[in-house]
Amino acid sequence: MKKFIETLKNCWKVEDLRQRLLITILFTAIYRFGSFVVLPGINPAKLENLQSQTAGGLMSLLDMFSGGAFSNASIFALGIMPYISASIVMQLLAVAVPYFQKMQREGESGRKKINWYTRALTVGILLFQAPSYLINLKFQASQALASGISWTAFMFPATIILAAGSMFILWLGERITDKGVGNGVSLIIMIGIIARLPQSFVQEFSSRLNAISGGGLIMFVAEILILYAVVCASILLVQGVRKVPVQYAKRLVGNKQYGGARQYIPLKLFAANVMPIIFAQALMFIPLAFVRYQSESASWVVQSLLDNRSFLYNAVYVVLIIAFTYFYTAITLNPTQMAEDMKRNNGFIPGIKPGKDTAEYIDTVMSRITLPGSLFIAFIAVMPALAGLLDVQQGFAQFFGGTSLLILVGVVIDTLQQIESHLLMRHYDGLLNSGHTRGGAMAAY
Repeated sequence: MKKFIETLKNCWKVEDLRQRLLITILFTAIYRFGSFVVLPGINPAKLENLQSQTAGGLMSLLDMFSGGAFSNASIFALGIMPYISASIVMQLLAVAVPYFQKMQREGESGRKKINWYTRALTVGILLFQAPSYLINLKFQASQALASGISWTAFMFPATIILAAGSMFILWLGERITDKGVGNGVSLIIMIGIIARLPQSFVQEFSSRLNAISGGGLIMFVAEILILYAVVCASILLVQGVRKVPVQYAKRLVGNKQYGGARQYIPLKLFAANVMPIIFAQALMFIPLAFVRYQSESASWVVQSLLDNRSFLYNAVYVVLIIAFTYFYTAITLNPTQMAEDMKRNNGFIPGIKPGKDTAEYIDTVMSRITLPGSLFIAFIAVMPALAGLLDVQQGFAQFFGGTSLLILVGVVIDTLQQIESHLLMRHYDGLLNSGHTRGGAMAAY
């Protein structure tokens, strides 16, 4: 504890780091303030139906990522997720479409073009999602609109406000990246998720305290210990890498010798990040679109797929996560390109021939480490359902796993690395008592 306080003092001593931290706090405060600014013409006291709708299912996920702005009918109700969706689409296009592949290889100019296309696609998604959100708001809380204003007249300005609100959040994220501690978009998502933690914690504590049966405070302490263990395991997952040794040939340029050193390619155990869970969740919500057309013979199957605590739902969910982990890893990591780049720089893996054999070796290693990684991701994804079976409140159960936990762990580790890099540049100790938060500190063999 003493070292932690001393580290905080060191953070305040470094002027550049102090300014970056203050800017980050200011912009995140603006984001949280905007989450409670309701759309003009909406009465926040009459949103009970909308808030009850976001208590579970897909709406709960959207509300979590928006930091509660979705259920508040806020100007930031759509959050940053349209930009994330556009980024995922552009990433897939960069793999499948030659035009975008060429653009990706153009360096800085190509990156600027891709960013422009991503923003344009974000606006297109917003212009579709904003009316959809308003139509849902009309059905859930039609009485919330002020008297004298028709929904027809309300839709157009509200659509513009919602789209502008999401683009403003994107602007805040970019400013945090440039002027703050970095990774502004991820940090905004993390702030939105963690904003629900105190309320969920208090609700779970009150529920266990008032429970007639179920263990009471002992059960609550056990939940905290399990949560701690899951967080520690998630950190190992995010940090785990398989180090592939690479030897570079010696080169003589004039009187100087270059190369000859052994380096490593850090192949992450968790290369797909949270994408498999997001893709699997999107597919698991498809039954919602067909529930009204279900037949009597299929009703049990459909009802099971709509219940995130059922065995069938979680079994299908696990299979989809494993499949998407392999799929996303395959499209984001190109062993052939890695082998070509290595050969071009006179590098080789000891005992492996350059070229095709190197590509096959890297592909084999990735396949072997992807399996345990996908199984662990699937386990983390179903942890909220397992917690729900133990009568854990749904709001608190979401922090036991799934997308929210992996995002929290990944963003916190990355933010600590950013802060620690500023401290180490000025010869201060890092944030941990033993060792630093360098990525890949835990090797997975």
